[in-house]
Amino acid sequence: MMQSLKYWLAEHPSIVNFRWSHTQSFGSTWSFLFAAIAVYIVAVITLHSFLSLILSKSRRIPLGPIPAIHSLCVSLISAVIFVGILYSAAAEIRDTRWFWRRTKTISTPFQWFLCFPLGTRPSGRVFFWSYVFYLSRFLHLFRTFFTILRHRKLTFFHLFNQSILLWMSFLWLEFSQSFQVLAILLATLLYSVVYGYRFWTAIGLPSACFPFVVNCQVVLLACNLISHFGVLFLHFLKGGCNGMGAWGFNSVLNGVILILFLNFYVKMHLRKENVEDIDGNSNSSSSSSSSSSAHGCSRSDIKFD
Repeated sequence: MMQSLKYWLAEHPSIVNFRWSHTQSFGSTWSFLFAAIAVYIVAVITLHSFLSLILSKSRRIPLGPIPAIHSLCVSLISAVIFVGILYSAAAEIRDTRWFWRRTKTISTPFQWFLCFPLGTRPSGRVFFWSYVFYLSRFLHLFRTFFTILRHRKLTFFHLFNQSILLWMSFLWLEFSQSFQVLAILLATLLYSVVYGYRFWTAIGLPSACFPFVVNCQVVLLACNLISHFGVLFLHFLKGGCNGMGAWGFNSVLNGVILILFLNFYVKMHLRKENVEDIDGNSNSSSSSSSSSSAHGCSRSDIKFD
């Protein structure tokens, strides 16, 4: 069973012989990337504006099981990418150790996760799964439309975050950027858990007693921040990592996302404290407390989309 799984996820000829190509890989051109992001932004703003004109703000559009199915699909795809790139990374480390000795850029598998040797090309196993991850980012975009239809909410952070994550996953492939293997492992692990949790709550099962999704996002951002310092350290210590120009650009974008997220996170906690203060001073605090105990969770938690 394990050997069969390894073959289909890391040793299949289509995976081993993969090559990122503007002529053979779908969605691999700059024009496609710019057009896709532009269409996404225009479609989202148009939908939000149209619904704001024809429906009241409190009106919700029922979507049935569609969001739950979407969450389940994203969770399963992310889990497959996680396992696939993990097996592929182990196979690449096994097959390319000779190249490490010749370049003298890296010497351990952990360093390879952070720093590709100079001259690395976007071909082979890990770049196949990086390509699958890039394509899976388009599936994530549908959640924006679900949020608008169900909650009539559209924030600049959400729009910017989704667009930039699509952009960054493209740059990983285009410039064979260092750190992408570890970044994909962290991201897909998070997505498989978060979207699995969203599916769990979407089908009516109890939610966590704390902002689960937001806290997972904090963990991911913290791991990415620490890893970025590791890449920078190896770049100067070992004489260079591949794709550092793209890494620098992505680092700036990650910094912007971090600032926007921290701003959101602080506002969320301030809003939660205000809700708790109001509940504490209201005459119905005892009934609210018993209702919260019955469900095992405070309903003032704010979800991060």
